[in-house]
Amino acid sequence: MNQPLDISDPNPATMEGDSAELELEKAVFGDESGFQERIKGHGLTEKHAKRQSGDTLNGVQDQAEDDVRDIEDADLFILDSGPSRSPPPPALSPQDHEASSDASEAAWHDSDDERIAVSLASNPRLRKLRNYEGEDLIGGREYTKRLRRQYERLCPAPQWASPASFKSIRSKNGVRRLRASPNLSRTSGSEHEMSVDSEDMSAPPLASLLKQPGAFLQSDQVTPRGNKKLRPEVIDIQRTKDVGTAQPSAITSLDFHPHHPLLLSSGPASTIFLNHISPRPPNPNPLLTSLHIQSTPLNTSSFRPPSGSKILFAGRRRYFHSWDLSTGKVEKVSRVYGHQNDQKTMERFKMSPCGRWMGLVGSSKKGGGLLNVLDAHTSQWVAEVRMESRGGVADFQWWGDGEGITALGKAGEAVEWDARQKIIVGRWTDEGAVGTTVVAMGGRGSGAKDVGGDRWVAVGSSSGIVNVYDRKSWEGKIPASPQPRRVFDQLTTPISHLVFSQDGQLMLMASRWKRDALRLGKSPT
Repeated sequence: MNQPLDISDPNPATMEGDSAELELEKAVFGDESGFQERIKGHGLTEKHAKRQSGDTLNGVQDQAEDDVRDIEDADLFILDSGPSRSPPPPALSPQDHEASSDASEAAWHDSDDERIAVSLASNPRLRKLRNYEGEDLIGGREYTKRLRRQYERLCPAPQWASPASFKSIRSKNGVRRLRASPNLSRTSGSEHEMSVDSEDMSAPPLASLLKQPGAFLQSDQVTPRGNKKLRPEVIDIQRTKDVGTAQPSAITSLDFHPHHPLLLSSGPASTIFLNHISPRPPNPNPLLTSLHIQSTPLNTSSFRPPSGSKILFAGRRRYFHSWDLSTGKVEKVSRVYGHQNDQKTMERFKMSPCGRWMGLVGSSKKGGGLLNVLDAHTSQWVAEVRMESRGGVADFQWWGDGEGITALGKAGEAVEWDARQKIIVGRWTDEGAVGTTVVAMGGRGSGAKDVGGDRWVAVGSSSGIVNVYDRKSWEGKIPASPQPRRVFDQLTTPISHLVFSQDGQLMLMASRWKRDALRLGKSPT
């Protein structure tokens, strides 16, 4: 029978283990003697580290105290004036800006755009998107680009959204104003700061122009410059924002101020509108003011040259009105004394370029027709121009110097009347005239001096034909049957409007009897 082992025996033969096993057990669990030695060693190491760090700190403090003794008291403190301003980020050069804009691409493309074909010629509203007259079909992506280009023409980016930098300068009253800087990279950090002021960022109220007596009396001093000849086959026209909102009636008369960007418009609604021509957003072409005359549908309204300080307007009535812009006074001229029977309506009048005379188409057709000439300052009758023409006076035009009239009858007869001598100095007939309707003159200063100095005279007819005559050879003698220098036959309905540009190089002809019946012609050279 086996007996149990006695574990209390310190040296049993059976409890003796392998030496390798004991070393492994000691390494994993340790023993009592090793544990006590590690505790003692850890305490000594911590005390030594604290003592060493304390000695180092005391040395640093002692050295700092020695250094502070050599510094002035004023240098030991600073004045805290708020957070410091960081320098502005480096500006991009124009090349970097273009590179970054070119690198940015659309995040998404519609695959259907590549399969779309848009006809520009078939739709009248899309013809303005063409690059040349014969262009018709374009793809969807190109159509999108051209729509975006047209929108940017009509609604240009405002100045505050442009990439150009702004320069802040201090005016006399100490308020910062903003000005564009030509080179962003040359501006300093302080120049990029903006001080927004309502008076500086916006223009003065446009209605205040009418409150200033001298605003419309200033004359422009323009340095004479040579006119550059236009190429006959190339012209660039861009449409801007429309003027004003929908008016209560049709517009039958338009006139620009001779010196200021103002547009005068009127119509059968008996109201005159005065707009400031400024097609820049956010408020393009704002309305300055308006004037309403009761029961007087207006046919003609015009600024009185050369200053444009007064506005004359009339309808199919026996009177006309004069509006003084500097004082706001409106006067009514009720009759032409001594000629009431010949002037039953004053709806058709024109002011001379010099501003001294006012021409009225008479209502009497006895003897062919007549014109009454009034003094523009006193509204008194000065002279009359009678002509032999079946059907009366079709139209008339003042000479460029304001010293005479070219009157046109409905049967094609024309007369040249000199205001200095108060006589007719010449008569001539339009070639092939069939119901002449309108006359215009242009090329001031390059024609015959005896007839006002205008080189070109254009005559429109009811058949749509426009004849252009050269008056340069009319010095001393006016031919009875002159030959037209150029004949325009592009329109087929009666000509209602003929206008020359200021330099006489372009002529506009239009017909109100057909939609889109407007053409631009290059004057012969």
